[in-house]
Order: sequence, then C-alpha cells, then structure tokens
Amino acid sequence: MPVPVPRQRAIPAVESGQAQAAPAVGGPSKEEAVRNEATPTTAENRNTATHDHSAPDSAPHTTHRTAHQTALNATPADGVHQGVSTTSVSTTSSSTSSVSATSVSATSVSATGVGAAHTTLTLLLIEDDPTAAPIVHGLLDADGRPIRVRTARNLTEAERLLTHDVHCILLDLALPAPGRAGESDDELAVLRHVLRLAPRHAVLALTASGDAARGTEAVRVGAQDYLYKDELDGRLLSRAIRYAVERKRSDTAERRLAEGKLRAQENARLERGLLPTPLLEGSPLRFAARYRPGRSRALLGGDFYDTVRTPDGTVHAMIGDVCGHGPDAAALGVELRIAWRALTLAGLCGDELLNTLQQVLEHERDDDEIFATLCTVDIAPDGRRAGLCLAGHPAPLIARPDRPARLLPYDNNGPALGLLPGARWPRMQVELGAEWSLMLYTDGLIEGRIGEGRERLGQDGMVEMIRRQLSEGLSGEALLRAAVNEVRQLNGGELTDDVALVLLDRVPVPIPVP
Repeated sequence: MPVPVPRQRAIPAVESGQAQAAPAVGGPSKEEAVRNEATPTTAENRNTATHDHSAPDSAPHTTHRTAHQTALNATPADGVHQGVSTTSVSTTSSSTSSVSATSVSATSVSATGVGAAHTTLTLLLIEDDPTAAPIVHGLLDADGRPIRVRTARNLTEAERLLTHDVHCILLDLALPAPGRAGESDDELAVLRHVLRLAPRHAVLALTASGDAARGTEAVRVGAQDYLYKDELDGRLLSRAIRYAVERKRSDTAERRLAEGKLRAQENARLERGLLPTPLLEGSPLRFAARYRPGRSRALLGGDFYDTVRTPDGTVHAMIGDVCGHGPDAAALGVELRIAWRALTLAGLCGDELLNTLQQVLEHERDDDEIFATLCTVDIAPDGRRAGLCLAGHPAPLIARPDRPARLLPYDNNGPALGLLPGARWPRMQVELGAEWSLMLYTDGLIEGRIGEGRERLGQDGMVEMIRRQLSEGLSGEALLRAAVNEVRQLNGGELTDDVALVLLDRVPVPIPVP
C-alpha cells in the first residue's frame, strides 16, 4: 500500500446538516452489521456507512440532472455488469491520516473481452479540494458494497498512489499540469499528463457545469467519460465508474487483438517471403514442394530447401534441416538456404560448397552444438545423371516407370554441417535414366510414429508408402500432399517435427510424328 498523504477530511452531508442520516443504498449487509458491532465507528466510517445518496432530502447538488447524466442513467447496467459480485467486506481506517483508502469491498469484476479479473474495484480521486466532492466517499458497487477511494490533491501525490490495483481515475480538469502554470493554453494539459502517467487505467473527467465542449474534448483525447463536478450524484457516479472500467478493459482487449492480428499478418508475410521461389526458367523439369513446420501457427521451421538452374543448364536442388525448433532454427535455415543459392550461382558445387556452408553455419549459430543436415543434387543438363552429396541427411528417393521406387545410395554419407571441422563430403555420381521422379525430404517425414507404440515409419515404411501412392496414379503436388497426410494419420495427429519435401520430375517430351 502507498504511504498515506495527509489531507482534510471531507465533511459529510449528515454532519453539515444538509441531509439526515439514512441507511446505505440497499441497506447494510450482515457482514457490515457484524463489522460495525465489532469495530468502533469513526467519523469517516460513519460518513461511508450512513450517507444515503439516493435520499430525496440530500445535498442540493444531487437533485439536478443534466442531459449527459440522464443518458448515462439510461444505460442498462445489468447487461454489462452481470459479472460483478461481492465476495468479502472489510474496512480500512487510519488513525494518523484520513487519506487512506475508504471502506473496501473485495469484488470480482468481469472484464469484457479479457476474462474475469477477481480484484477490488478502486478509485483514485485527483482533486485539490477534497471537500468539493464528498459524494465520492459513499460510492457503492453494483451489489451495494463500498468502492475503495483514494484521494490525491495534486499529480505528485497521484503518481505515488497510482498502484496496480487502481481501476479508475476521477480527475478534475481544472487542476494545473506540473511545470505548465502560465506556460500553456492547453485546457486539457492535466488530462494528457494523467493519460501518459496511467495509460492502462480508466479515466473519468470532472468539469464545470455546462462545459460540455471541454468534457467532449476530454473524451476525444482519451478519457472514458466526463461528469459535471457540481452536479455529482452517487448512484450515477458509481455506475459511471463501473462503465468506465469495463470500457477501458474492452478497448484494451480490442487494441491488443488488433495488434496481435497485425503482428501475425506481418510475421506471415515475412515468413512467406523467406520461403524460396525456384529458379528453373528454361528447364524441362517439373517442380513441386510441400512444407509443414512443426511449430504451432508458424509458416517457417528449421527445415529449408531450394532449387536453381545455373547458366550451363544444370539444375541444383537442396534440402536441409537445422537441429532444434523455434524461430532461431528457422532463421538459421533461411541463412543457410540463401548462402547455398548464392554459392551455387557463383559456381561452387559438391565438397567445396558444403565446406563453405559449414563456415557460414559456424559463424551464424549461437551455440557450438548447433548443426544442420543437408542433401544436395546437381542434375546434368541432359537430365540423365546427377551428382549427390549427403551431409548427415537421409538419401533421396527415386522412382522410374521400369522399376519400383527406391533410395539412392548413401554409403558415402558425410557428417552433418557443424560437427567436424575440416570434414569432407564426397560427391557420388548416380544414373537417373530418361524418365524419373526424384523426391528429397527431411527426417520429419520418416520419424512419425505408427499407431500408439514406439515404432516409427522409417525409410523403409516411407518407400513402401510412396510405391503404393505412385501405383494409385498420384504425382506432383498431389503425391506430396497425400504422403504428408498419411504420415500424420499414422502418427495419430500432428507431427512434432518440421516436414519438407521437394519433388523433381523428368518426363520426356514426345517427338511429334511428321
């Protein structure tokens, strides 16, 4: 709790002779009756417990209503505050200072769009003359329980009393802004200062009677509502406070939702921009790819792939996997992919290219244990032969019309990038034939489980699955989509690892008969 700041005690209407003592609105609860019998009643407690703000013979300033107040009263409170319920009652009284919080009721306030926040409804009054608005010390919540009130004479005291449990600020717009006396013509300087000081709190502005223009401007600047200072009504003010708190919470939730959507859209555009666009202009090969990150609601994971055609007609394809998950792995995968494309277009291939990529990985990773697997193929311009390099990565699958789908040789598989300094990656020459389909994939496709046991699909299971799907006439994107869907079904749900597939097809162009 903040250190109490001495102030003058507000003179209640009962003691000033302006109104007779009457029970609080709705009558005292059983808890209050027990509390009052057990605790001596101070003058300030008497004000809170006995002042009836709805009594017809109360202070004169409570008998007049403006059109603005009438509009507020017309708002159906039950439709917005059905979630407000009192759970306990306690009273705090300071023997040394009357600035401490007035009678406290622990309430549970429903926050629209944010979820229920079980907390005490607390008001901070910023008013240089506390006796000008004594009505605030008899405020009740929707269930007739007292609302906690703190009072500050200036903005310096307000800043000290503005703790996390304050829900609403009642601000006198006539207060001078700090350091601006005589220096500014801005009538709302004090409001702007408070809004900067408390951007997460609801603010009600107090203005002079009839000064609707200033109150309306205050709402435009950022206040939740405005009230006429000399025409305050306890029930009206209580409802206005509750509405202001709910509106602030609703506005905050709506803003956060909009910010979240905008951030998600920006991230999606960024991730889509980081996915590769194959450079195969002039090549007869057909290209298809399938990418499914393991991270929830992500478009990019630690897997990466790319395909480019160099000026000599050679088609280079690559697929890789950075160990680990999350945005760091995704970022490193993008860096390696871009580096691979640049090095390939510069003429590097095989062991020389992989050695340079390992240097890039060692410089870019933030942990010496981070590594990446990689598979590269360079297909000759005639499409019948290819060079294959494997760096700790599973071998590609090749399918031809004259024989069942099988894995390419992987006997000379080198280590993953980043594991062994000075490692070598031999380049193997493989025969493809005249018509073929070559599928590159990451281990997310083969490490999914089969059913509820520990058995995994593995490379052999994947080969059998692709053979069957090819026999069913699937090809291109349809084949890749069916493969991923079946692996997910066998796994019994979403795969935890990233999955990437690249499919290159060579179909001979028929020679027209003269």
